[in-house]
Amino acid sequence: MSESADWLPLVTRYYDACSNADLEGLMSVLHPEVVHWFLAPNIGSTAVRGNEHLARYWRKVATMLRAVWLVDSMVQQGNSAVIEWTMYWAPTGAKPDTRVATRGAEWFEMRDGRILEIRSYYNQQAFTTELDGFPYAERGYSTLAQQHSALHTPRLQ
Repeated sequence: MSESADWLPLVTRYYDACSNADLEGLMSVLHPEVVHWFLAPNIGSTAVRGNEHLARYWRKVATMLRAVWLVDSMVQQGNSAVIEWTMYWAPTGAKPDTRVATRGAEWFEMRDGRILEIRSYYNQQAFTTELDGFPYAERGYSTLAQQHSALHTPRLQ
């Protein structure tokens, strides 16, 4: 088993709970003292502290944006993991079938088998943002046409 396999189930459960606006699921993976840091100047870049507050935050965001997150790649060492993720979502006022992809990376710190800290790096725009020319599909990453990766197929309710 690779080192990254240790934290992959926890991280994918976190993203599935975010995608489903699942408060119970989020509470089960978040440490009570969790802090989620966001890259400024994104909307809502103020850190969110505490598992209840963060769970409610993701319920609101997932519902508002019709967002689905998934893990595209992961590297883990000890109690730290770094992932690349994609969020598929609908910008405000978009047609029901319109989705864009926001690519990002996050650094996770874990304690007692739960997520203690998340440092999030992405630039959210109302259009798809990704690395120019990167071979996403060839590397097993998700795409707008194929919204699952080699590591994670979102479990949606």
